[in-house]
Amino acid sequence: MALLLSNLLLAQQKDYSKDVQSTDAIITALYEVISGEAGESRDWNRFKNLFTSDARLIPTSKNKDAKISYASMTPADYIQMFESRITTGFYERELNRLTDAYGTIVHVFSTYETRESKGGPVTNRGINSIQLLKTHERYYIMNIFWCGENTGFLLPEHYMKGRIE
Repeated sequence: MALLLSNLLLAQQKDYSKDVQSTDAIITALYEVISGEAGESRDWNRFKNLFTSDARLIPTSKNKDAKISYASMTPADYIQMFESRITTGFYERELNRLTDAYGTIVHVFSTYETRESKGGPVTNRGINSIQLLKTHERYYIMNIFWCGENTGFLLPEHYMKGRIE
């Protein structure tokens, strides 16, 4: 019990401030925190720190009738879904980014690829549409709305230019 409490206190004391100081930092942290081997625990406190309290994660998919549908999740819902459904390794890597910003608003179209193991074959690609709130203190993720090629839409070439390696 004492070991569990000390681990909890240690987790609460981690400093995630560098993750939210720029667009680059928050996008990098997002991909890092969800990636890892099967059974490898993720730093969900770090993940939750990236978001506003009312943020949404919205994946699109095709249902059994091949109709486009979507789900709307909180970061806590996403964690629960991830932990219950992802049984293989999961690595998501940014390939390209298009960013627009005005005042407190930053919109990022982040092209990604996923793999089940580091260096393994690509299992999906797509685009994360990420809306960020920029305050004087930090950046927050407000929403992530995404579409993968597994829904039947191939990535246009202009979203692959300038690949991030």
